[in-house]
Amino acid sequence: MEYNIQIAGFSTHVYDVMELMSGVNKISKNADKNCTIQLLNADGIGGKEHILHATLHAIKAFERNENIANDIGLEICVRASAQRQISKALDILGIKEGEMNICVVAVDCSENIMNYLEKILGNKINEVLKPDEIGLKKIYEVSDEEIESVAGISNVMIERTTLLIFEI
Repeated sequence: MEYNIQIAGFSTHVYDVMELMSGVNKISKNADKNCTIQLLNADGIGGKEHILHATLHAIKAFERNENIANDIGLEICVRASAQRQISKALDILGIKEGEMNICVVAVDCSENIMNYLEKILGNKINEVLKPDEIGLKKIYEVSDEEIESVAGISNVMIERTTLLIFEI
């Protein structure tokens, strides 16, 4: 099966998380019945490759009935954070009030979905998706040796996402 996955970065000020999520849900429902939009803290993302990898793992988990969350968007969050506990995943990648770099993942949405999201998040700034090695090392307790062994912080995050499949 083929999926339409779109990823974009935004830098915005979140005044009210519930209001923001309500606006995103309206856009999602108006876009397509199968459209999933997930907002994540971009500071905890190891680049576009990492979030794409996590999204594919989330989709496959649902296909195999091995999902941790009941919602594909939340499953993306769980997989991207490499956490089995939803609360820990949300602590790491959840949206909070204040200035935020946001990673948007849209699955099976219309091609112009990001245009609609720009109305509530502002202009796309994909630079926020570039991995911040220092920040990621702190968030995920990554050692220099681990980064060296897999040739970069993005690969560490991809590896941790993959290893989540094997955890009991």
